[in-house]
Amino acid sequence: MHNFVIYCFPETGYGWEWFFMKVIIQDPAIGEEDSITISVRCMTDSIMRAVNLLKSPDSLSVYIDGQAFLLPANDVYYIESVELKTFVYSEKAVYRSRLKLYEIEEMLNNGDFLRVSKQVILNVKKILSVAPAGESRFVAKLTNGEKVTISRQYVRALKERFGL
Repeated sequence: MHNFVIYCFPETGYGWEWFFMKVIIQDPAIGEEDSITISVRCMTDSIMRAVNLLKSPDSLSVYIDGQAFLLPANDVYYIESVELKTFVYSEKAVYRSRLKLYEIEEMLNNGDFLRVSKQVILNVKKILSVAPAGESRFVAKLTNGEKVTISRQYVRALKERFGL
């Protein structure tokens, strides 16, 4: 067993205050599955980000030409739903996923992915630039040269993410 004490100062309704968070790492008994239990008095944004990071998969199950692959999440540029089919775009290939867009969105809620339209989830680490596109929409140019439209309902989330 490993014990750590982390000193942090979360935001409360009464300003900033110190508190102690004890982190205990234990080796599970043979036959037990790995698990994480988080006990907190108040769920802060930092704790929620940590939880989301822990829940996020490192890869997605995708298919191309009848073959299954595990695509690392950081290789995903964006995910798009077209005619009830889900496509996962990497730098040079387009894969299919058997999951629905909202299921992938729930899996990839670690902060690197952002819903930018009803049909598209975008990896924000792959954005090279963002420019207005008229009618309160934006266009994101990705590092692979592709462009993705950010619809007006999702512009606020984009602005908040990038501090615009």
